[in-house]
Amino acid sequence: MDKAAKIFITGHRGLAGSAVVRALQRSGYHNLLLRTHAELDLIDQRAVSELFEREKPEFVFHIAAKMGGIWAAMTESAEFIYENLMMQSNVIHSSYVHGVKKLLFVGSTSIFPRACPQPIREEYLLSGPMEPSNESYAIAKIAGIETCQAYDKQYGTNFITALATNLYGPNDNYDISRTHVFAAMIRKFHDAVREGQADVSLWGTGTPRREFLHADDFADACLFLMDHYDDPSIVNIGTGEDICIRDLAEKIRTAAGHTGNVGPRQA
Repeated sequence: MDKAAKIFITGHRGLAGSAVVRALQRSGYHNLLLRTHAELDLIDQRAVSELFEREKPEFVFHIAAKMGGIWAAMTESAEFIYENLMMQSNVIHSSYVHGVKKLLFVGSTSIFPRACPQPIREEYLLSGPMEPSNESYAIAKIAGIETCQAYDKQYGTNFITALATNLYGPNDNYDISRTHVFAAMIRKFHDAVREGQADVSLWGTGTPRREFLHADDFADACLFLMDHYDDPSIVNIGTGEDICIRDLAEKIRTAAGHTGNVGPRQA
């Protein structure tokens, strides 16, 4: 990407999107096209098309997504599938129509099968049943991958896909009803210390293992792919190392300065 190229980043105020903006700015890119939800509703096909027609971005990072923790995914499944399908379809199609040189479609490794072998490899996608609580998001994102690959095949576009492992870092969502495990633990232990709570309850047994990656490291990988990768095959972005949830909780508890008890939450 030329330093003066116009680059459109959707979802630029979120965890991953803001990290990509920081990475671009650190690398000397200054012609960034950024729009808040109030300024551009990505679900609105006409609005998206008009923005591409008017601004003519050369490169696109499509990071915006409807997402959240387990509770949000279970209670808002219709919104998860509808909004993600609409947003990505509008951005991908407008990128094709208006001649975008390259698009990076960002998804999550949470779209892999529920009983996926560890470590997760790219070829495991669609090899088994999905996690039921996350099915709407997963189906939408898989459709986005297939859309990018279909456009590459039929129209000769250069639309690539990166799947992020569990991210953490600045601009994460700390709403306890919508966030993921890392930010949820930070919020719980922070609140416990601030409010003088001796006990903190967490979901589950703490035995599952998860891989985590700082958002800035993810962003660096995205820039690398935009500069060096031109294959429609998906790419997982992660560390290749995991940690059990109990150990993660202990690390966050120590960092927060909580000295009380931690136990499983009762259903």
